[in-house]
Amino acid sequence: MTVNLTRIYTRTGDAGETHLGDMSRVPKTHPRIEAYGEIDELNSQLGVVATLSDLPERFGPWLRRIQNDLFDLGADLSVPEDTQHARKDRLRATPEQVAWLEQRCDEVNAELTPLRSFLLPGGTPAAAHLHVARTICRRAERRTLLVEGANPEVAKYLNRLSDLLFILARSANGGEEPLWQPGAGR
Repeated sequence: MTVNLTRIYTRTGDAGETHLGDMSRVPKTHPRIEAYGEIDELNSQLGVVATLSDLPERFGPWLRRIQNDLFDLGADLSVPEDTQHARKDRLRATPEQVAWLEQRCDEVNAELTPLRSFLLPGGTPAAAHLHVARTICRRAERRTLLVEGANPEVAKYLNRLSDLLFILARSANGGEEPLWQPGAGR
């Protein structure tokens, strides 16, 4: 698949509408646009995380793969499955992408001590930014669930990705995790 972007501005969205991948026009506030807009924000946050010097080195290639997958998810959401443009060869999120996330979750989680309390988002800069990404991911998942007829693998991917981001944040903290202390401020 080749993408050629010769002009960035088109003026076609100036009235508050945009094209979906099937060339239908919808308001920019349409649930489908909201969902892949949240995924785009998540992707940008992961780009920030990838620049951090305290991010464990092995996570960098994983984040780049995830960023690419997030573009796949956006492409999936941009074409409703029930249109004539939703060909069989359209880019769709797959169970294999979800399984890859589960494998990374299991791999990193096996190295961590069991949780004995809820965690406060924070710690190292990498962990703090991973927690921000996790919350954006949860929002993207909620928005995706509002998209009528969306590929269910998109929501599964986002659900598993938020789990992985939590686990990566724990790992980035290297065992020095800020724990919730119920009622500590009373």
